[in-house]
Amino acid sequence: MPRQALRTLVGHQRTRRANRQLGLMLAFVAGAINAGGFLAIQRYTSHMTGIVSGVADDLALGHAGLALAGALLVAVFISGAITTTVLIHWARRRRLHSEFALSLLLEALLLLAFGLVGANLAHTSALLVPAAAALLCFIMGLQNAMVTKISQSEVRTTHMTGVVTDLGIELGKLLYWNRLPDSPAEPMVRANRDRMRLHASLLASFAGGGLAGALAFQWLSFFATVPIALLLAGLAAVPILDDLQAARAG
Repeated sequence: MPRQALRTLVGHQRTRRANRQLGLMLAFVAGAINAGGFLAIQRYTSHMTGIVSGVADDLALGHAGLALAGALLVAVFISGAITTTVLIHWARRRRLHSEFALSLLLEALLLLAFGLVGANLAHTSALLVPAAAALLCFIMGLQNAMVTKISQSEVRTTHMTGVVTDLGIELGKLLYWNRLPDSPAEPMVRANRDRMRLHASLLASFAGGGLAGALAFQWLSFFATVPIALLLAGLAAVPILDDLQAARAG
């Protein structure tokens, strides 16, 4: 991908088109991490709904240890979101080009760490599962907060509940039969086709990433994280290099 295209895609100066393009790419990444991670540790980590529900169930059943483990995963996810927010505002105050690229680079490094942790602890599931689950939850919190900030909450990439709901709303509007003519008092129901295409694309990208991640894990085991990490590092490289060049010139 040309350098200027990467600068537009991940740089601090944003366009709606760039937000959506980056969102689609990161939805693919989130799907791959979520599906591949499940095959690795039998736990989905991209969304907190199931984990929070699991905490409630464990508390009701008297499984205090499991409830505590689930609560810690929620806390780790929140920590990822906090980290992204701090990085973005730190870079923004310094007028850096890498305002959003820093989170992507950190995500890439952590994915490489996940691959190394998994490869070295694959024979010790008692150590692998909690460490890997916490790391993936942190990564997903990191990414979701970054995309939310970058798109001003228009795009979410790590969980599909809201995406599917919004898609259903627009499809409902599309299928609605307007029996009465349009008027100021009773405006016609019209689907937002642009929003519908966006959510359908995000859903397809997440599902495609899930399929790719599951297949890659079957073939490459934990080393399947390497191509994803390289993709994220490549996306982040240009704005970070711009900042380094500016620092040297200054």
